[in-house]
Amino acid sequence: MKFGLRYCNTGRYVDPKEAVALAQAAEASGFESLWTAEHTVVPAGYASPYPYDPSGKMAGGRDDMPLPDPLIWMAFVAAATTRINLATGILILPQHNPVLAAKQISTLDHLSRGRVLLGVGAGWLREEFAALGVPFAERGARTDEYIAAMRVLWSADKATFNGRFVAFEDVYCRPRPTRSSVPIIIGGHSEAAARRAGRLGDGFFPARGAPADLIAVARRAAEAAGRDPDRLEITASLPEDLSELDQLRRIGVTRVLVPSTAGAGLKARIRGPADLAGWAEIIERYRDL
Repeated sequence: MKFGLRYCNTGRYVDPKEAVALAQAAEASGFESLWTAEHTVVPAGYASPYPYDPSGKMAGGRDDMPLPDPLIWMAFVAAATTRINLATGILILPQHNPVLAAKQISTLDHLSRGRVLLGVGAGWLREEFAALGVPFAERGARTDEYIAAMRVLWSADKATFNGRFVAFEDVYCRPRPTRSSVPIIIGGHSEAAARRAGRLGDGFFPARGAPADLIAVARRAAEAAGRDPDRLEITASLPEDLSELDQLRRIGVTRVLVPSTAGAGLKARIRGPADLAGWAEIIERYRDL
């Protein structure tokens, strides 16, 4: 089982010195990946309900939480590390121009020697879409098409794509990603996200926990699309009860994400968010489950 570290571009790790210290310590401790979050802007007093907390609000209700751009944060710490993977968890893909995003992501992957994992989602914050001038409606359809367009840009010699939302003809997008593409992990906690992961993703990351029903939906969608469901990599958040890791393994989870601040159930084991030695001990204990 692989372990990643989540929410890495938040809190104290907004500071450049702390960001580098976290990335280097995580790499030395055996973490496989660092995961970032994205919101370009958070409109004050937003009414859209945050779907992953009963309060309907992010980060304890704060609208003004500092949150660096994930790709720039990843590029910054990539220069200070050599092995650890760099992931978005998630990039709100329909808010991005897919041609520009493909260029930025492939450049980062090239410069980091193939260490980028691209987690993407359709988004939920209507007011943020409005501030960016991006239509909120049909964001799922845009996500699907943007994934297809980026993969063409990464893989084709001269790329051509004619879609409903994006079109280009005979263009070069250089440099290419190190592996001719970038793994795309679909994030979300809905059946729509699970089906998208099965149809289009290299992996699936439910936003909360590891719901067996959604993982089954993703695998059925993969099979229906003529894809191998066993090749769909499943990422999950670290459970409060570490004994549940074995159950995650049994349902096919291969990567677990640890929050960059310890949850209440782990405080007896972990002295604080900077206790990378403590995290390393947990990784070593559960690596082979």
